[in-house]
Amino acid sequence: MSDNNDNPLINRKENPLLSLAVNILIPAFILFYLSNDEYLGSKLGFVVALAFPFLYGLYDFIQRRKVNFIAALGLVNVLLTGGIGLLEIDNHWLAVKEATIPALIGLAVLASVKTKYPLIKTLFYNDLIVDTAKVDQALAARSQQPAFNELIVRSTIILSSSFLVSSVLNYILAKLIVVSDPGTAAYNQELGKLTLMSYPVIVIPSMIVMGFAFWYLYRGIKRLTGLGAESIFKTG
Repeated sequence: MSDNNDNPLINRKENPLLSLAVNILIPAFILFYLSNDEYLGSKLGFVVALAFPFLYGLYDFIQRRKVNFIAALGLVNVLLTGGIGLLEIDNHWLAVKEATIPALIGLAVLASVKTKYPLIKTLFYNDLIVDTAKVDQALAARSQQPAFNELIVRSTIILSSSFLVSSVLNYILAKLIVVSDPGTAAYNQELGKLTLMSYPVIVIPSMIVMGFAFWYLYRGIKRLTGLGAESIFKTG
């Protein structure tokens, strides 16, 4: 019997351009230009726009055949956005939802430090990027393993804070942009604008904090092991 891990559909890497188009660009285009009475109308346009990221996330889940916490939150995010819009719930709750999703991710990242596989260690302290055998040997030789574990905790806290930044910015941006009543063409256009602006306004600051977390981790590894970058990182 073949292992699911050998299935190329499960192990395939996500196409970032396709993901950007399906999750951001196409929905924003539909919300901006096709959600008026001349084309799809406000409600149908809203449903069609959200169908793209929802079906894409569902297809990706079926292909990979495993639950991914971040991907699952993405699907929940789409469902909540759809529910708020279609049920015409006060758009204050849209802002709350926009803040809650990254906050939950941040809490999950923070909680991972109590597991065998802290997220920052899983992502960046692995055999694909780091010569972990050499680093572990240097840590053991210097009796620095406890200090390394503390470094992982501090780096994880910094990484988690990047999602807190995203949560706060999400809430502020949603409150500033989405001011029209749900179920209207204006609401859809504002939602499309929010979708587009979330990348430069929210993702870039969050990436800066995330980059600092990774820099902090590798600076700490260098200090604890006495190894240079050429010894820490795998070059081939």
